[in-house]
Amino acid sequence: MWSSFKQFSRLKIALVALFSVFVFGILGYMKIEEFSFTESFYMTVITLSTVGFSELKPLSDMGRLFTAFLILTSFGIFAYSISAISSYVLTGELRRYFKERKVKHTLGKLKDHVIICGYGRNGKRAAQEFIAHKIDFVVIEEKEDVVNDIAENHDILFIHGDSTQDEVLEMAQIDSARALISTLPFDADNLLTVLTGRELNKELLIISRASNDNSDKKLKFAGANNVIMPDKIGGAHMATLVIKPDVVEFFDQIIMQDPESPYLKEVLCSDLSEDNKDYSLGELKRINKSGVTIIGTKNEDGTYLVNPSNDIIVKAASKLFVLGTPEQISSL
Repeated sequence: MWSSFKQFSRLKIALVALFSVFVFGILGYMKIEEFSFTESFYMTVITLSTVGFSELKPLSDMGRLFTAFLILTSFGIFAYSISAISSYVLTGELRRYFKERKVKHTLGKLKDHVIICGYGRNGKRAAQEFIAHKIDFVVIEEKEDVVNDIAENHDILFIHGDSTQDEVLEMAQIDSARALISTLPFDADNLLTVLTGRELNKELLIISRASNDNSDKKLKFAGANNVIMPDKIGGAHMATLVIKPDVVEFFDQIIMQDPESPYLKEVLCSDLSEDNKDYSLGELKRINKSGVTIIGTKNEDGTYLVNPSNDIIVKAASKLFVLGTPEQISSL
């Protein structure tokens, strides 16, 4: 951020210096030689550009001294300006400037998106999944080298800032977001991000990473809906691969499958009926001609049923866990 600001400052100084010497030349000729504005403009242009055209009128001694001073002054200013402009363009700052303008314009239109706080290993993996499943998201990252990499090598929305700050989350349109994922390396930062996010959006789904064993309770108390501990999950996953490897790999295939292939999805029962009528699972299966397989339900009280029987009543607030292709699920 500092290097970008420094280069932009150099560019501004160069442009201001060019404009100033140009105005100085015009006013000088108008005052010393009593030229008109058009004549002074012409004399300033041919003097600063050193193209060698002839003078409009013979200059006085004071006019010649002023012209010599203008030429000597312009050499240094032009050299500095060319250096600043070339540096700004060649280092990619100009391209980044336009990309950041595009990002700011797009951010204002975001709705029902996901905010990823931190673009480390976990944040990057989450972003890849959202891209694969065509879910809108924005990344908030504080480290300058990571932001530079995103700006230069990835076509994703990003904000360079601290996700623990209200104004940064507001810039990410947190009030219209569907979820926030905090993958920062330190639990204290995740805790503050969760607190800030929950304060700004009471209905937001918040998922946070935790490293220490006693941090998960604090994060949930702060407002996180779910807390993920990568070390514990990784160890448990490896152990399960030893105990029942084929089962784990089967579910990995379902959960992490390409979005165009059959995959597991949760469906809210209220989306299946306009009148929000309660149905038995058997009735739903008879009505349903989409070809999806219902493998589980989540009831209003939060209890889960795996492979539920046909006489189970599913209410409008219940959820179905179905397995099928995107077209089958859309048909459902």
